[in-house]
Amino acid sequence: MRARRVGAEYPGAMAEDLDELGERAVTAARALARARRAAKDAFLTGAAALLEERREEVLAANAQDVAAAETAGADATALDRLRLTPARVAQMAEGLRAVAAQADPVGEVVAGWVLPNGLRVSQVRVPLGVVGVVYENRPNVTADAAALAVKAGNAVVLRGSSAAARSNGQIVELLRLAAAKAGLPEDAVLAVPPGDHETVRAFLQLPVLDCLVPRGGRQLLAAVRQYATVPTIIDGEGNCHVYVDRAADLAMAEAIVVNAKTQRPSVCNAAETLLVHAEVAETFLPRVAAALQGVELVGDERVRRILPGVGPASEEDFAQEFLGPKLAVGVVDDLEQAMAHIARYSTGHSEAIVTEDLRAAERFLAEVDAAAVLVNASTRFVDGGELGLGAEIGISTQKLHVRGPMGLRALTSVKYQIRGEGQVRS
Repeated sequence: MRARRVGAEYPGAMAEDLDELGERAVTAARALARARRAAKDAFLTGAAALLEERREEVLAANAQDVAAAETAGADATALDRLRLTPARVAQMAEGLRAVAAQADPVGEVVAGWVLPNGLRVSQVRVPLGVVGVVYENRPNVTADAAALAVKAGNAVVLRGSSAAARSNGQIVELLRLAAAKAGLPEDAVLAVPPGDHETVRAFLQLPVLDCLVPRGGRQLLAAVRQYATVPTIIDGEGNCHVYVDRAADLAMAEAIVVNAKTQRPSVCNAAETLLVHAEVAETFLPRVAAALQGVELVGDERVRRILPGVGPASEEDFAQEFLGPKLAVGVVDDLEQAMAHIARYSTGHSEAIVTEDLRAAERFLAEVDAAAVLVNASTRFVDGGELGLGAEIGISTQKLHVRGPMGLRALTSVKYQIRGEGQVRS
């Protein structure tokens, strides 16, 4: 299948047959696997500098994408994910530099031992090869994914959404220029231009992809689960909870809930459900409701007795990733009930407890099944950059082969290197 030909509306895009594009990615991956750290870091710092130098070009392209999305009737959540600002471009550049500052995982010895027969065994990190990323709206993913993939010695093939075509095209063009300046293959970063569903399906089945990372909503993830025939790491939905325990510092709890819900409600690590222990509900709920200005609250019967103006929360509300200014609220009798609620509705992304009770905190950490579990901290910290990974290619909500924010090591595999002196097996 041939990808749709594109012109100036998608600068930097590769517009060739997908199989040919895949072959180019494989060739680039072979060169990247033996690239030295200095070259990879020069690519990253050079790309950061280009983003800053040509920021106005990136913002102009993004403004066209945003205007087109507004005309098409995109909602506030989609527009927020799509929109770039000078601050967000600066964050992209800083993310590239942060990845450059990270240790190179390629060649790292994970473990080593000597057998009784004298064989020396080493388990060493190696690149995955060719990494594919399919994603919606967020142009910053273009830079983050390329940075991590290339630093880990992989070629990356990007397939962004048509809504962000101009933004992604400009960023890809800068990344390819930075790669060439650093002495790396331009094809370290390749892009599949937006196309129809058949083109997307062909990308999900591109045989050369050693790993596919989808980043998007339910519809995209459903398509990946249905059609992908290559190894996939699911960057899943974030129905994240904050549980305010009976032993919580209520001022701390208020600050955490407000931050987790409102600091950026359109992202996967924003809180979607608030659970409050019955013993503090009458004190805490009016307080936090007043602090959550502009957020629509829906609650169970116990919540509505305390906050009569709150609408009813349905079963669907408690299972929903709102990605906007809406929060489901429930009252629970104890820690057990809170953890049972989370087990029922959680998508396995990020779950938080606010408590001064060490035993409750440790139980929550041990028993809640999620990629990230927090004590007395906002769910918004579950992010590669915030956790010291420099950037992330996604947040895995599955358990194999990685889980949680995916940084450099998540984009490597291991190889056993065995050194002998003529040993044969008897």
